[in-house]
Amino acid sequence: MNDKEDQQQVAPDYLDQIAPKSSKKRMDFLRQKPLLTGFIILAAAIIITIVAMIVSNLSGGTKPIQTLSARLTSTSSTVKLANKTIKSSNLSDLNSSLNIILTNTTRDLQPILVLNKIVVSKIDKSITAAESNTKMLATLEEARLNVRYERIYVIEMNTQLEKLLLLMNQIRSSTSSNKTKLFLDNAIKNIEPIQKQFENFNAPNS
Repeated sequence: MNDKEDQQQVAPDYLDQIAPKSSKKRMDFLRQKPLLTGFIILAAAIIITIVAMIVSNLSGGTKPIQTLSARLTSTSSTVKLANKTIKSSNLSDLNSSLNIILTNTTRDLQPILVLNKIVVSKIDKSITAAESNTKMLATLEEARLNVRYERIYVIEMNTQLEKLLLLMNQIRSSTSSNKTKLFLDNAIKNIEPIQKQFENFNAPNS
């Protein structure tokens, strides 16, 4: 029998017979089970989403806490500097109380920073820049030169405390950490009353 006769006698399903049977069976199974295939794809998508959320919480998910730390630092710095300029005894007392509250809040934040593996000196520079008090200090200096320091300081600090509380409440509503929630509950409880005092404070021009 020559080569030509061999080719003519090859069975029609020869190629199917030599194809990998496991791959063929898998494809046949998937064709026969479209609903199961859809379920498998959906399950895979859910798993990928969960993993992405976990990764986010371990990295970018710390951004609000970093922002809180930077905002507390900036606000505390402004409060301390104001003590040197404020002349009104009532405002001076109020500012001293705020300084104590912010100092204690910053101290209580430290375990939360450790929990989230945040080092204050390594907080993203874009965050520290956004939370810088440079603009507020420039506004206050202009107010001082125009003999309006205390009135403007009260307005600026009230706004800053409102922003601080807003951030704390946002973190409180999104975190699943009981330790973080407890810290925020205490911090909000301490800051809210003094924010209201600044809001209602009638500062003279000075």
